[in-house]
Amino acid sequence: MDDLLLEIEADKEYILETLQALTQASDRKEKTIIELAAISVFLQNTYNGMENILKRVLKYSGVTIKTTDSWHKDLLDLSVENQIISTELLHRLDEYRAFRHFFIHGYGVMVDKEKLLPLAVNLPDLWEDFLSELNKYIKHSSK
Repeated sequence: MDDLLLEIEADKEYILETLQALTQASDRKEKTIIELAAISVFLQNTYNGMENILKRVLKYSGVTIKTTDSWHKDLLDLSVENQIISTELLHRLDEYRAFRHFFIHGYGVMVDKEKLLPLAVNLPDLWEDFLSELNKYIKHSSK
């Protein structure tokens, strides 16, 4: 368990740094394509970090994640099935999963400011709720 906790702690540090950068980009008065692209990168990076944590916890728990075209969705479903996160949190994370897919497979100039900015505003709260559920799972699992 100690190795898992160390790996998760490293992910948490990267996510916190990314959230700070997101705040700086979001606080800029003018939101040109440059700021929107930066915000998009920070959203995608933070979501990837949460996925990495879930992958680590599932792997530690002996759960195999099959590498299919839908593995990102499967990861969230497995995390609910294994009681790492709640269904409510899954639905909130799924918005970011969908954004991640769009971001990876689209073009930065296609970013919709009206859809992007609410995701940026809501991400710190999502992160806190993610941490809360993760910590409950870890506490329960270490007994």
